[in-house]
Amino acid sequence: MTVPDYGRDPTFGYFLIPNAADPLLDTVREIEARGLDWIGIQDHPYQRRFVDTWALLGAVAAVTTRVGFFPDVANLPLRPPAVMAKAAASLDVLSGGRFELALGAGGFWDAIEAYGGPRREPGDALVALEEAIQIIRLIWSGERNLRFTGTHYRLAGAHSGPVPVHPMGIWLGVYRPRALGLAGRLADGWVPSLRGEIAPLGEASARLDEAATAAGRDPVEIRRVLNANGEITSGTRNGLLRGPVDQWVDELTDLAVGYGFDTFMFWGEGEDQLPRFAEEVAPAVRAQVAAERGRP
Repeated sequence: MTVPDYGRDPTFGYFLIPNAADPLLDTVREIEARGLDWIGIQDHPYQRRFVDTWALLGAVAAVTTRVGFFPDVANLPLRPPAVMAKAAASLDVLSGGRFELALGAGGFWDAIEAYGGPRREPGDALVALEEAIQIIRLIWSGERNLRFTGTHYRLAGAHSGPVPVHPMGIWLGVYRPRALGLAGRLADGWVPSLRGEIAPLGEASARLDEAATAAGRDPVEIRRVLNANGEITSGTRNGLLRGPVDQWVDELTDLAVGYGFDTFMFWGEGEDQLPRFAEEVAPAVRAQVAAERGRP
C-alpha cells in the first residue's frame, strides 16, 4: 500500500545508541560535521550499558551549533510528563530552537517496573500517552496556575516555563491502530522503525492519514520520521536496506515519494557506515527525490 507524496524535502539523521563505552560526543560532532540534519537517541534508562539519554541530550546541545536532536523515543512511564516538558523546553532554549520531543508509551514492562515505573496494559498506556500530550502542551504554554486531572497524571496549580523558542513538535513512536488514531488526532510527527517489510508501514501510514482527516487535520501536517536500520555494503544485495549505495538510494526514495516519509534516521553499525550514509546516500536521495518530483 502506498500513501500520498506530501512533498516535504527529505532530511537525514543518525540514530545514536547511547553506549557508555563509545565515544559518544565525538560521534555527535562527526554527525554535525558531515552535514546530517538530526541526531536521535534511544531512551532505555534500565539498560545498564547506556548513559542517561537526557543527560546526553544536554551534552549534544552543548557541543553542536546546527543539528536538530530529539529522544528517539522518550520513555514516558519513567519520565513524568510535566518535568519532561520543562526539560524539553529548556533544551530548546539552550540550543536556540533545535530540539523536538518524541514520545513512546512504553514497551519493556518488566524493565520499566524494575526501575520503579508502572506496568500498563496497552489501553492504559494509550490513555497515559494522551494525558501526557495535554500536560506537555500546557507546560509549554507560558501560562500560570495550570490544572489538569487525569487517570494517570495531574497538575495542581503548576506554573509553566520556560517557553520553547520555536513551535516544538510532539512526535509519537506508535504502531497499533488506536495509537495511530491518537497520533492522527494530536501528534505533530510519527516515528516508526523499519525492520523488515515496508507494507506494514504503508498500512499504518494510511491509518494515520484517516485519523488526521477525521479530526479535521491535513495529513501533510504530520512529519514522518523513519528509523532505518540496515547496512551499506559494497557488494551484493542482502535484503531491504542491506546492500550497496544505489539500492539504499532507490529504497529511501521510494519511502519518500511512495510512502510519505520525510526524515530518515540511519541506524547502522561499523566505522564506515556513518560517513557512507552522510556522504554517499543522503545527497543522492535528495537529488533523486527532487528529480522524481520534477524539481531542479
